[in-house]
Amino acid sequence: MNGEIVVETRNLSMHFGGVHAVDQVDFALYEKELRCLIGPNGAGKSTFFKCLTGQLVPSDGNVVIRDMQVAGFEPHQIASLGVGIKTQIPNVFDGLSVYESIWLSARRWHTSKRSNVLTNETIERLRLGDIRADMVGNLAHGQRQWVELGMVVAAEPWLVLLDEPAAGMTHEEVETTAELIKELNKTATMIVVEHDMQFIRKISQKVTVFHEGRILIEDDMDAISRNERVREVYLGHKAA
Repeated sequence: MNGEIVVETRNLSMHFGGVHAVDQVDFALYEKELRCLIGPNGAGKSTFFKCLTGQLVPSDGNVVIRDMQVAGFEPHQIASLGVGIKTQIPNVFDGLSVYESIWLSARRWHTSKRSNVLTNETIERLRLGDIRADMVGNLAHGQRQWVELGMVVAAEPWLVLLDEPAAGMTHEEVETTAELIKELNKTATMIVVEHDMQFIRKISQKVTVFHEGRILIEDDMDAISRNERVREVYLGHKAA
């Protein structure tokens, strides 16, 4: 792929005692790319994601975001570089409305006037208009996930890191989420960690498969589905 490498790991490792959860991983992500990370439970993809986002300090190696070494940075320091982060557990405020939640996220980085504009644009972009005045605590799981996605987007990040954004959603919500992510990728570089293979098929460009703490293969979804080694360690018969 042509273009600038904007996220890179070099010999990245994360050890928990004798367990090598991430083992000497070299990884590169290009500007405006949408990369999906997959792998069976315990493969290392979520630990790798946490090293990228500052939730974990790597045991060894480097994480480089736009030529800046960030291994050991706190999550808020990573975010200050223009990185939007959505973790597995929704981080929303039940006592606020959808509009208020997104506005507060925008206001962290922008003026009040600019935050008003960004909030309205984000609500329109993520199709949240019908629930903009609803309290987040009263929303269904999928809607709460979309609100958190809106909170990420409203900060205008150039890089968006999402950990299982479709988890627990209905089929219809998964379809909508896939469309939203492809829309966001028009303006942001993205990494998406997921285990839902049908969801991955809807959004994937290039896919990185983790296994036993290392990268097993990187390719498009069709090639990965045909790979016998991937079938053996992860996809099983459903890959057919």
